Parts: sequence; C-alpha cells; structure tokens
Amino acid sequence: MADTKPEQGSAGALYKTLEQDRMPFLLRAIEASNLTIPTLVPPLGHDRATKYYTPYQSIGARGVNNLASKLLLALLPPNTPCFRLDIDSSTLEKLGVMPEQKADVESKLAKMERSVQRKIETEAIRVSTFEALKHIVVGGNGLLYLPQKGGMRVFHLHNFVIQRDPMGQVLDIVVKERVAKAVLSDEVCEMLGDKAGDSKYEEGADKKENLQDRETNIDMFTHVYWDDKNWVVYQEVQGMKIPSSIGEYPADKSPWIPIRMAKIDGESYGRGYVEEYLGDLKSLEGLSQAIIEGAAAAAKILFLVNPNGTTSMDDLATTESGGFCQGTADDVNVLQLQKYNDFRVALDASRSIEERLSFAFMLNSSVQRAGERVTAEEIRFMAQELEAGLGGVYSILSQEFQLPLINRLMFRMQRAKELPTLPKGVVEPVIVTGIEALGRGNDLNKLDTFMEAVMQIPEATARVNWGDYMTRRATALGIDTEGLIKTDEQVQQEQQQAQMMQMAQQGLGPAIGAAGQMAKQGMVNDGNTEQAQAGPAGPPAG
Repeated sequence: MADTKPEQGSAGALYKTLEQDRMPFLLRAIEASNLTIPTLVPPLGHDRATKYYTPYQSIGARGVNNLASKLLLALLPPNTPCFRLDIDSSTLEKLGVMPEQKADVESKLAKMERSVQRKIETEAIRVSTFEALKHIVVGGNGLLYLPQKGGMRVFHLHNFVIQRDPMGQVLDIVVKERVAKAVLSDEVCEMLGDKAGDSKYEEGADKKENLQDRETNIDMFTHVYWDDKNWVVYQEVQGMKIPSSIGEYPADKSPWIPIRMAKIDGESYGRGYVEEYLGDLKSLEGLSQAIIEGAAAAAKILFLVNPNGTTSMDDLATTESGGFCQGTADDVNVLQLQKYNDFRVALDASRSIEERLSFAFMLNSSVQRAGERVTAEEIRFMAQELEAGLGGVYSILSQEFQLPLINRLMFRMQRAKELPTLPKGVVEPVIVTGIEALGRGNDLNKLDTFMEAVMQIPEATARVNWGDYMTRRATALGIDTEGLIKTDEQVQQEQQQAQMMQMAQQGLGPAIGAAGQMAKQGMVNDGNTEQAQAGPAGPPAG
C-alpha cells in the first residue's frame, strides 16, 4: 500500500498532498479547454463571476463535440449491447450442456444483455457519459460515480485526485465537494455541533443567523482506497469520519470509475486528446485572431480629402447620393490597407491547419475529397481509416470504462433482483472494441463469411444445423428469438403430424377405391339375383 495510506481523519490531508501531483495536468487541461470549450475546464479559482476566454476559432469546439459523439456511439451504441456474456466450451461441458444446446444458452445470455442495455437507456447513463467523454478528450481525466439507485454523476478534474501504482492500479481516490449545511444529515450535524436543516433549528433562534448558517458551505471529502482485497470508502468532514459512510465494495464492483484518454506509464493521470494537437490549435487561434482583426480594420471605410484642395468635406458629407457638388476627384481618396497578399498567406496557412485538425477530430467534411463524383465506398473507406486511428483509445476505454460500468450495472441489477446471480468465474462480460466489432457484429460477420464458404462446397449444406444457425444469427443481431424461431420439439411434432396426415391420405385412397369397387360389384350381384328369381322367359305367343 501507499505510504500515504490514511488513518482516521486524514482524507483532507491526503487530498492536499496529491493536489500537487495533479497541478501540471490540471493546468494543461485548462490550456486545452481555452482553445476548445472554455467552460469545460474552468481556470483556477473560478466562481459564478468568472469571465471565460472566447476563442477566435470554432474548430476546437466542433472537434471535441464530434469526437465525443463518435466515442459515445462506439462505446454505448443505441439499442445494441456493447458487451457479450461469454461462457467457454469447457465450462459448458462441465455443466453438462450439450453442444446442440449452446445456441439456447447464448440466446438466454443475450436476453440478459438486453436487460442491461435497457437499464443504460432508462437511467440516462448516456447523458453523463457524453459529458465525461468531453472531459477526457480535453483534459484527459474524469471520475464517474454510479450509486445503487439513480443515474451516473461526473466529477471534473478540479474536484478529485488519484494515485496509482506503477502498473496503473488505482490505490487512492479522494473527492472534494462543497456541501451546504442545509443538506447535511442529522448524524453529520451532531458531529459538527450545528443545527443545520429545517428540523434542527431552535424555535427561539434568530432567523437571520439561521439563514446565514444554512447558506454556509463546508468541504466534504470522500476517500476510496484499495486494501489488497476490496475497495474501502468513507466520507470525512472537518477531519472527522462519518461512521455511516464507511463501506466496502468487491474488486470489480466499485461505484467509483476513474477514466482517462491516454495511459502514460508512471503517471497517475491521463493525457487528453486535444493536448496532442495543442500546437495546431494555438497556431490556428493566432492566425484566426490576426485575420479577423485585420478584416475588421480593412472593412472600415475612410475618405481622405486633400486639405489644400478645392473640395469641401462638408459638401461631400451633406450631398445626397446622385447629387452634385464642386470639387476635384484627385482631392478625394479612399484609405486602403494594401494587405491582401499578407492576408492571403495567413488564410492559406489557417486552412491547412484546419484540414489537419479536421482529420484529427474526424469531422465529416475532412473525409470527403474535393470533387463532384465521390463514391460512397470511397467515403466509407476513408472514414474507416480515420476511425482505425483511435483503436488505442477504444482499448483503454473498454478496460477502464466499459467493463467496470457493465460489472457495476449487473451488480446493481442482481442486488435489486432484476437479474439472476451468475456463478462467478463461469459467465463473464467481454467487451468487444472497435467500430466494426462492437457488440455482436463481429460474430455476425464471421457467421456470414463461414456460410458463404460452406455454400460453395458441394453437399456441405446438408451437414449444417440450420436451426442452430438461425438462433446464432438472431443472437448476433440482438433479436429476441422467443416465439420467433421454432424449437426442435415443435419442428419434430409438426413433422410427425405431417407424416401421419400423409399416411392417412395414402391409406384412405385405396380404401375408398376398394369400397367403390365393392359397391359396384354388389350392384351387379343384386341384378343377377333379381333375374334368377324371375325365372326363364316363356315362348313367344303364336
């Protein structure tokens, strides 16, 4: 454990100690925020009266919002689970599951995946995730809190410190919050010796004094640390631990999820995506400011009149358009900057920088080349090339954001009896990263590729279990197959019924023919009998 491991009432001291390590990253994040979205990471000592810097260009803000949106769609795709509950074949064999039953098991696991996906949608987790993604794009760091009930909260880099070991494992997280006394619990108020809250004020106390006391804010620290087995958490006010806040969480079920954009070995904090392109943003900011200010100066119209000429300035000013006044044209000139070529150089340089930043932030305008005939395949290929450049980002976010988020959501739902408790070590969520491999799309592509190869082999289709293939394909598409695809029992029953009807029809035909033949033979026999009973015919009369 770290040497700074807290004893009682030391969360505030630990925060001050780790605050010095955070300062370089925070200052860098503020600088990146000024050139993109200034209100995202405000300057030090900010308050309600803080005046934020206004950039001269918007490519930074557009890039951050666009990249955060793409990451959001990639990490939490709508209506599609971003993970898969995986169970290997050896485990299935130990549990006595036959190979032909594997598709049914995967179908039930897919139903659980969709339940978790619905929880993501109903709890508005996507909204908080988008805010957190903008913070890591700009500042590189963010902290998520997912309580047992309700949505997800985002803590900015201003409000927390973190300490990791050389392998990147989190050791300590300390969160600092400014809390009004009016919202403190009775337990905390008794610890502080205050009477905060409506029900805690004495009837005879001065109202003005009580109101000021309620509006007073105090610092509350939340400390989360790893004790080699579990996550331990407690809260502290004015150097005193709150007994009811002390708790523990399993190793992979912590509600506190720190995320970062880029991992740097040996550093407790991550680096932002904007920081990598800070040089281009600074250059574009300077050029944009020069062009805008120069254009404003060039747009100003001034008429210069020769003081020794015969033209009167008053006559020029008062004469209406199309009127006449005395004067000489050479006495009047219009002031011009004559800086067009200089502006052109600055404009070309700024456009070149904008193009590089557009590619970096994957703006759609940078994907399409200049031309009238641009094919959709060309655009798709270039977009995939750009998105492939963020493969490392997807990888770290899958391990430090997606997987902890899914584990925590499943833990919450299991405690609320919304999901069955899965045996530990048997079924585990697996995150599939990347644009093309998100969710079960990778399985779908593999199935289709396999079937294309099978269809080219003579007599190979007869060896394919089509029912299992249909179930797996529907699972890969995220479709609930219950009631849609017939089970093997239903197919067998229908086949048996069809065979019985066919046999009945085959047996009924000869029977009907035999009955008809017998009826016909019976009619002939009846005719012969009647003739015999009538006797032989007499001789003709003569």
